[in-house]
Amino acid sequence: MTARPEHLPERLARISDMQAAEFISSGLLAGREDVPSIALNKVAEPLEGDDERGRLHPVRELIDEALREFRGMRPTAADAWLAPRLHATLRLSRREAADAGLWSYLALGVAPDYVVWRHRPEPKADEAPNGVARKRFLGPHHTQAFARLWWAAELFRDGSDYGPVVRACGNQDMLNTTLRLDVIDHRPTAQALVRLMDRKIVQTGREVNALVAAVNASAATLMYDVIAPDVEYDSEALRDWIAAAEASRAISRHVLPEGPEEEPAPEGAVESLAAHFEGLFADVSVRGRAPDERG
Repeated sequence: MTARPEHLPERLARISDMQAAEFISSGLLAGREDVPSIALNKVAEPLEGDDERGRLHPVRELIDEALREFRGMRPTAADAWLAPRLHATLRLSRREAADAGLWSYLALGVAPDYVVWRHRPEPKADEAPNGVARKRFLGPHHTQAFARLWWAAELFRDGSDYGPVVRACGNQDMLNTTLRLDVIDHRPTAQALVRLMDRKIVQTGREVNALVAAVNASAATLMYDVIAPDVEYDSEALRDWIAAAEASRAISRHVLPEGPEEEPAPEGAVESLAAHFEGLFADVSVRGRAPDERG
């Protein structure tokens, strides 16, 4: 299996799509080869400055802990644990997180062994095992191995509370489907979806997919940010949180970290949308659900 990189510099870096593509071999995707880390770091561009957020080793230590914690479990179980902790360790702004080169470097230069472990498909009976999809190393934010976790934490956290992130990432269909949709950028919408999961109104993957499809379709005619307005965005809270990285302690492995001290999504807006979404779900068709099982 692909191993931990032999060479890990002090600081994180970024790598262009063209450069990253040169290191994504068929052997790497099959888990048979390692990334030539020295060669990769010769072409990677280290992050500017010397601030705490740019240090590589806290991120790698987090990955090592995830591998120890979940090695004997299904790899999908690691998402709910890692997403909030990766978000709190990196402390990025959304503008910084939009840099695909950073995520490509994390996947190739910091933790290719984790990407292979987490995203290698489970072999089917009497079939040769498939390799990791290329998009897990170099892909859009909703499929790239680490970008998807960061954005899930960013979009599902409720102010400083990462609890909803854990619950959303605990359902792969919620995680994989919603990150593709613009509607999830509206905080009350994200929290209302999690609330329906908490109340066990939706539980299975099929139910989650049916709900999210109905919510997205309804957004074409009903503006959620108008009927359930969010509070005004507080950029100062994010700046303070980022600045506090210099004095922050190591992320706890057992207690959820805290995000920026932003005001949570308004309770009234979340409840209003939760009720609306429950009504939408009652009318949708879910494969495998009998008609009399609808709400």
